[in-house]
Amino acid sequence: MQTNPSPSLETRPAESRAAGAFSADAAGMMLTLTVAGQLCGIPVLSVRDVLGVQVITRIPLAPREVAGSLNLRGRIVTAVELRSRLGLPARAPGKGAMSVVVEVGGELYSLLADQVGEVLSLNAAERLPNPPTLDLSWREFSLGVHRQGDKLLVLLDVERLLELGA
Repeated sequence: MQTNPSPSLETRPAESRAAGAFSADAAGMMLTLTVAGQLCGIPVLSVRDVLGVQVITRIPLAPREVAGSLNLRGRIVTAVELRSRLGLPARAPGKGAMSVVVEVGGELYSLLADQVGEVLSLNAAERLPNPPTLDLSWREFSLGVHRQGDKLLVLLDVERLLELGA
């Protein structure tokens, strides 16, 4: 009987193959969210949590995009208002925001969106460049777009969104 000291992908246990396949597939998966009626997507690999309406504490002298901070299981998380960051009008009074907690550079941030949708697996080959009609305030944060039936899904660059001092 011959042994193979370094098993190939085919001879590794199914669990190892599945984990590797998930990593490759997860790169094209996006969590959808809605901001002022616009369908957006962020990479699911950067998402740590999705929360309902949270108590947010204002931070004095913070940039206008920073809604404040929230407590997530003992960690202080900076909440960023996507409407403000994208140059959109404020949410109607009394309307709560969903929190999508992302991790960038080892820090947690909450992106405040009107609604959180589903996770979609998108084919990178079907990504289109930003249309020339896309508002300038969105272009700097968009990685491109995907058609979703009669809607346009704008893929947001999470790291650029969180460059608050820039």
